[in-house]
Amino acid sequence: MKICLFTYKKAEGCKNSCENLSGFLKFIWICTVVFDDRKGRLMKILYVASEASPYAASGGLGDVLGSLPAAVIENDEQISASVIIPLYDTIKSVYRDELVWVADINFSLSWRSTGATVYSIKRGGVDYYFIDNYYYFDRGRLYGEFDDGERFAFFSMAAIEFILATGNIPDILHANDWQAALSVIYLKTIYSDIPLLSSIKTIYTIHNIEYQGKYDLAILGDVFALQKEHAPFVEYDGCINLMKGAITLSDFVSTVSPNYANELRYDFFAFGLSEVIRSAENKICGIINGIDYSYFSPDLGGDIYFPYTRRAYKSGKAKNKAALQRELGLHVEPAIPLLVMITRLTAGKGIDLVLHIAEELLQERVQVVILGTGEAAYEDAFRLIEKKHSNFKALMKFDRVFSKKIYAAADIFIMPSKSEPCGLAQMIACSYGAIPVVRAVGGLYDSIRPYGADGSLGFVFENYNAHELLYTLKSALTLYDDKKEWSALVRRAITKDFSWKQSAAKYISLYKNLLKR
Repeated sequence: MKICLFTYKKAEGCKNSCENLSGFLKFIWICTVVFDDRKGRLMKILYVASEASPYAASGGLGDVLGSLPAAVIENDEQISASVIIPLYDTIKSVYRDELVWVADINFSLSWRSTGATVYSIKRGGVDYYFIDNYYYFDRGRLYGEFDDGERFAFFSMAAIEFILATGNIPDILHANDWQAALSVIYLKTIYSDIPLLSSIKTIYTIHNIEYQGKYDLAILGDVFALQKEHAPFVEYDGCINLMKGAITLSDFVSTVSPNYANELRYDFFAFGLSEVIRSAENKICGIINGIDYSYFSPDLGGDIYFPYTRRAYKSGKAKNKAALQRELGLHVEPAIPLLVMITRLTAGKGIDLVLHIAEELLQERVQVVILGTGEAAYEDAFRLIEKKHSNFKALMKFDRVFSKKIYAAADIFIMPSKSEPCGLAQMIACSYGAIPVVRAVGGLYDSIRPYGADGSLGFVFENYNAHELLYTLKSALTLYDDKKEWSALVRRAITKDFSWKQSAAKYISLYKNLLKR
């Protein structure tokens, strides 16, 4: 069913107009609920985020928003889910061709009279909405612009204005990371006097606390359209901190693994926000992410050389390994262990540890492949190693498709992170039968049981120490030579269920408990 859409423009001092408009919107909303074609759906969740796979994704955040909403409605037919993201110019034409116009919205962001067109695509039972504004989102990339603060302030306010324009009021607004933090902040401050929005509960998820949305207090009003009385909510350590504001104002806060939620109480992991986390710890929980097996599954093929089943993986992995060795110019030898990393090349991913032990590791009977891009110093260091060692390949690029070929071919997956909120790569590696070697941190601790423990899936080391990593890798190489034990470990890893089903059930429980408050 389609409803009449209209635009709504805020104006300071127009309380009566707002109240009248709210009454009209409420009437439309009631009609929408009564005549909504998704009969029987009692709870509406709106996810607000800066990316969602497959439309726009730079990492784990996009994967989560591309999978979690569908898993939630699949687990509970009484829930409807929608996602709202920017319409970046980088979104492929194959998806743009599917866009359906939903609404035009006009509003004021501080002194700017602005607006957007909203489009939608339905995928997996989930409505994906796209905020289109040429000035803010036709940049050739998702992030890294000088005016990212303004861009995502616009996006966050547009998300609230979209709710008002359509009258489709969610029960819960679920915002993600700093780019969407202002959707919570705006809802709880400058939009708090609009009755139609007052019943919306808010959840804010921290995917990576390192990136907080920090800006000079001088632009509080000019860029973010917040008043002086709102400053205490977002002010921290002498500047605007949007993540701090969302943590403070949201009804509940989640992180992407239980261990990460615990770690954030400590300065080493919290990047300056440990005090804020501790003050809000009575409303914080950790729910580990899952992976999408419709995309990351060897039996479906999908970009790998040769599909193979989890029950009969040996010959399939051997074929994929040989194909990768040939493509990369490595010696084609089935018995030699193939160690891989697929990662962003940043300090937090443990790259320093790998560089420190690279020469020693490459003296072993191994082949090593690294796929990733990031800091120039790391890229240059890996290129230099490649020139010196024929058993090492450095693929300094981001290639989501080729990464699956590497997963399918690999024997051992290296993930020695200094900090890892959740991590998906270790789960994806298991799905393809590559044994993870990880550090006991964040979601790596929650997802990978160490060899020797019940239900072991890989190898785990405790301290951020290069030779502890090397020792653990050598332990894995020793077990690799024991074909019976290695096969048992691979079978446990490849059959482990890391799907979204369990995680979605926990989010549903969280949503329902929040609405009961």
